[in-house]
Amino acid sequence: QVQLVESGGGLVQPGGSLRLSCAASGNIYSINDMGWYSQAPGKERELVATITSGGRTKYADSVKGRFTISRDNGKNTVYLQMNSLKPEDTAVYYCNAAIRPYHWTSGYDYWGQGTQVTVSS
Repeated sequence: QVQLVESGGGLVQPGGSLRLSCAASGNIYSINDMGWYSQAPGKERELVATITSGGRTKYADSVKGRFTISRDNGKNTVYLQMNSLKPEDTAVYYCNAAIRPYHWTSGYDYWGQGTQVTVSS
């Protein structure tokens, strides 16, 4: 009954910007960490950025200074602002969230459906 829906991907030129959104919905009691992961064809899924419920952030070295993760706890939404995009950023981006549903005693990892980001001239 919990799902994460992503939006905001697309085609952008090098140096451009995109903002990804991921909204969680369903029988949610609480959300702890949220994050974004990327996966290019033939490669493993890699962490891009994470943010705790209190707003503490962590970034992959490759995106530091260019990407910003944020969240709106009232909307159960996490964002990824992507600036100064490079062709090597091209990948499918997946939202992840540690969510505790109502009537359950522990949290579980949930994943969004993925959104394609393509950086090309």
